[in-house]
Amino acid sequence: MINRRKFITGMLTTGVALQIPRTALAMFPPKAKQIKAGLITDLHHDVIHNGKDRLQSFLSYMKKIKPDFIMQMGDFAYPNDKNKELVDDFNNAHQIALHMIGNHDTDAGYTKEQCVNSWKMPARYYTKEINGVCFIVLDGNDKGSPTRKGGYPSYINDEQKVWLQQQLKQVNKPVVVFSHQPLAGAIAIDNAEEIQEILSAYSDKVLVAMNGHSHIDSQLFIKNINYVHINSASYYWVGDKHKHYSYSEEIHQSHPYICYTCPYQDALFTTLTISPASGMIHIDARNSNWVGQSPEQLNYVDETMGVPGKEIVPQIRNRKIVNNKN
Repeated sequence: MINRRKFITGMLTTGVALQIPRTALAMFPPKAKQIKAGLITDLHHDVIHNGKDRLQSFLSYMKKIKPDFIMQMGDFAYPNDKNKELVDDFNNAHQIALHMIGNHDTDAGYTKEQCVNSWKMPARYYTKEINGVCFIVLDGNDKGSPTRKGGYPSYINDEQKVWLQQQLKQVNKPVVVFSHQPLAGAIAIDNAEEIQEILSAYSDKVLVAMNGHSHIDSQLFIKNINYVHINSASYYWVGDKHKHYSYSEEIHQSHPYICYTCPYQDALFTTLTISPASGMIHIDARNSNWVGQSPEQLNYVDETMGVPGKEIVPQIRNRKIVNNKN
């Protein structure tokens, strides 16, 4: 027989399986049901030409597997009349359809308030309890960072930080933290280390922290907290230096920003499954291919984002976070 501890240690070296605290497992009620969430992020409907098709691919799959809720994790679609049908499709696809605000959702002069109202969010940051798990949704678009170096605001201000601490202190349930901007790793928020300290203080109840924004597939384990980057539904951004055409001239004329991206052939999304009975969290894999040239073929290099073919890939990898009961 394979020793369980050695098995888990071996899997840890591959980055596939990670240990979560037994204390969090003990917070589930007896015979707790499995919790399943359908997740999609960074659709960028206002950039990509086939955003509606990509969303429908996600919604069709969710209809088959029947998750407990669905969530879009930011950079979804401008909160305007043109995109109302897309937003309605998402909201009407499930009784519990959750949103978070990405940095690009307020491009072109739109506001957070318009996102909250248009998408029918309870607030720009909030909690939602589902089947015995507290899901905390953050807003990483706060202004006021003392270390901001330009670009979009990427920060959690004092007001939201105090609120986060209060939620973590008072909740007596396992917690999953969602944010658009990463709380660790590539292009993390300006005060990432501060937020990591807060989450680490409650590592006995935080199962995982998940984000979008980076358009990479990555996982980190920092101070007893698992941080997972969920890849974009649509593409990886390579910028002006690597501008190129992946589709027809007609598509690029109608959607001029696509030329700054390496698109994915198929929509990427995933399912987060929390299984109290087995003490396991599972993130489903989904694989695609590049449309046209890949970042590697374009000689794209950005050490802050990761390595093409490793973190920069047209896929979401299969990941398991396993509770070691021994």
